[in-house]
Amino acid sequence: MTLTTTAVLVPLLPFLGAVAGLLLGRRAPGFVRPLAVLPTLAAAALTVTVAVGQGGGPATDVATRLTPTGSIPIDLALHIDGFAALMAVLVGVVATCVQIYSTGYLRDDPRYPSYAALVSLFTAAMLLVVYTGDLMVLLVGWEVMGICSYFLVGHYWETEAARAASLKAFLVTKLGDVPFLFGIFALAADAGTFRITGILGSVAAGGLDHPTLIALLLLAGVAGKSAQFPLHTWLPDAMAGPTPVSALIHAATMVAAGVYLVARLLPVFAASAAALVVLAVMAAITMVGSGLAALAQDDIKRVLAYSTVGQLGYMLGALAVGDRGAAVFHLLSHGAFKALLFLGAGVIIHAAGTNSLAAMSRMSGLARRIPDAYWTVTVALLALAAIPPFAGFFSKEAVLGAAEHAATGEAHGIPGAAGWTVLVSGLLTALLTAAYATRLWLLAFKGKGAEAPDHGPQPVAMNAVLWVLFAPTVGLGLTAPFLPDWFDGRSLAPTLATSVLGTGLALIGGLVTYAAWRHTTALAARFPLGAVVAAPDATPAVAEEVAIDIHTPAYGDNAGAPDPADPGRLLLGPLQRHAAVGFHLDAVYSALFVRPVRAAATLVRFLDREVVDTYVRGAGTAPRLLGAAVRRAQTGNVQTYLGALLAGSLVMAVAAVLVATGTGA
Repeated sequence: MTLTTTAVLVPLLPFLGAVAGLLLGRRAPGFVRPLAVLPTLAAAALTVTVAVGQGGGPATDVATRLTPTGSIPIDLALHIDGFAALMAVLVGVVATCVQIYSTGYLRDDPRYPSYAALVSLFTAAMLLVVYTGDLMVLLVGWEVMGICSYFLVGHYWETEAARAASLKAFLVTKLGDVPFLFGIFALAADAGTFRITGILGSVAAGGLDHPTLIALLLLAGVAGKSAQFPLHTWLPDAMAGPTPVSALIHAATMVAAGVYLVARLLPVFAASAAALVVLAVMAAITMVGSGLAALAQDDIKRVLAYSTVGQLGYMLGALAVGDRGAAVFHLLSHGAFKALLFLGAGVIIHAAGTNSLAAMSRMSGLARRIPDAYWTVTVALLALAAIPPFAGFFSKEAVLGAAEHAATGEAHGIPGAAGWTVLVSGLLTALLTAAYATRLWLLAFKGKGAEAPDHGPQPVAMNAVLWVLFAPTVGLGLTAPFLPDWFDGRSLAPTLATSVLGTGLALIGGLVTYAAWRHTTALAARFPLGAVVAAPDATPAVAEEVAIDIHTPAYGDNAGAPDPADPGRLLLGPLQRHAAVGFHLDAVYSALFVRPVRAAATLVRFLDREVVDTYVRGAGTAPRLLGAAVRRAQTGNVQTYLGALLAGSLVMAVAAVLVATGTGA
């Protein structure tokens, strides 16, 4: 079987599995799990075959004309190079892990058949995006992922949170997709083709007339799909969906699609220095803001959601300084450890017995009850914090090294402002990332909340998947010396300066958070809730500190459990309440967009009801009154009709006489 045929089968197999699952899910429930797992597993195996066959050699580029359009043709095209092949492997492996994991996590869910089919369709759409060589075909996969995310995030549609989250995810991403569509059309109009190779050739020849406009339009879609500022607000709310879906969205599909597109079309963005600066600023705001927000969240999945937003900012920051290899390397590394973190969070939630107990402040005794999740999640958090020798260290240092080169003017054609923006924000985010990763570990595994009842051992499928993802989390960074040939040939080795700075800041963030946790734990033990009043001899400073650390609503509703100690509240201080709600960006959107739209809708409804309907009712009232008058004359009484006829004849006779008399005169 040729490489091309194998590549065609990769997205086709999960698509067929999705169709079969939707058709046979209710009629043949025994086939649901095999139809969910086997096609995706086969597709994952084929992605490995394609990657081995492709290697770091010249790109495989084949196409056939889909349909004549009269102007710019649309082709069914494959474009597979080294980084597309590796990206497909990530998608296939993570999707397979999610499907296997879901057989245990959702084993009692009555809607599992439709869920599994949608996950397969989601996987097929992302694989289509990865392998296609035509932007219009890519757009198909892009939009299919959007509708799949709508249904999967709203899987628990009985809850208001899931319904609102699915609708928000769909609308916010579509808000970015509208300018994204115009950007694709403008790009094709300038380049004369939708083919990616043709577009890149046109860019190399200086054939783009409006590079800045095109890049900014495309960035709007990327900001929506990859949850970047200011269109990132849908991703934390999307945690209302099943945890395996969160792992799929955050690690290998949906949000990864935007980064992949920019990496694929990087020369288009590099043709405009202004677009690179905008991309760098967007990535910087996203990184720092999401780091602060993650440090203030209590729900474990929302912490990981904001973490994903920040790590995607790292990837787009690398692209802003022109290093596609560093961006894709971090995309692959992040996909491994973030899938592990989300699936590990699912084990934690499963141990607690319900999604409502995802609050870290209420967790206790989990380290001994779920040892598999404890050890694997611990290593994944170390990778997230970029602690050597785990995968996250190598990929994040590649990003920081690329930013350093751009900042010092060593990257040709990249604005120095973009380099400094990414470098400074990236180092600050390294500090914040280690802080919220340490906080998550302390609260989830060393917390003093109310211990939930033991719900028995975890399903084998769930724990086994954690160890499968553990391997790339630990060892993927060691492949850095072998990856440049798969990308652009640039070295991915860590540089000394950024390695020392990044690792040092990460260690500082972790140690400071641990010290804050020890401090708040000691205060919580010494001054339980209400102790400020009960200990009048305490110094004013201690009393104020206790009031800040302990007397907050988050502790008061803890159902009688011991007061947990949250270091994030102490570290953030007054900023905590703003960071906890995402710096009120949803409130800003509500004031700027939601309320005016609702007011306009109310006005339109008033005009429709009181003006248009009144006119329509008036137009019908006159004929109705005339008909009523005529109807009154139709009595059915013959004597009445004869009397009216006689009276009418008499009137006509009198009128005729008067007319004749007047004429004779």
